[in-house]
Amino acid sequence: MRSHPGGEEHTRRMLELAEPTPGASVLDLGAGAGEAVALLRSLGYAARGIDREPRGGNVETGDLLRTPFPDGSFDAVLSQCAFFVSGNQPDAIKEAARLLRPGGKLLLSDVFFEDPLPLLEKAGFRLLRREDLTAAWRDYYLEALWREDAPCCQIPRGKCSYWLLIAQKEEQHGSL
Repeated sequence: MRSHPGGEEHTRRMLELAEPTPGASVLDLGAGAGEAVALLRSLGYAARGIDREPRGGNVETGDLLRTPFPDGSFDAVLSQCAFFVSGNQPDAIKEAARLLRPGGKLLLSDVFFEDPLPLLEKAGFRLLRREDLTAAWRDYYLEALWREDAPCCQIPRGKCSYWLLIAQKEEQHGSL
């Protein structure tokens, strides 16, 4: 798992913080090679993954901004380093909210050029946990540049941060 800072250890930490129910249905948005999907399945979750350009057998082809799944299909949505690359973080967060059952959890780690809290609140999430992992992202990204394997080089100007966010979909929220 080299497609995001911290690899498998980071994914496991997100699961530990979010505490999804054993056997929960989990969707990985921007699943890439499907490593997190395989990990989730090995841990007993009913996991699926979607990506525009899947690089593994555990991942379905699809746009994380407009998934084919019905409203409220999942207990948890996981995304690592994909919402920013989608080009539309607000819509990615809204899509995650649409996909979650009330009380469902969003496990998100990504680059942000603005405070993610208003985006989460607007989509109907309540923040449960927030950790600034900017230093880890910087080290990861510099190493990726060195290997000539940087996943996204079209970074806007300005100060960015990298957050681990665990949020819960509110029971009642207006239209998204």
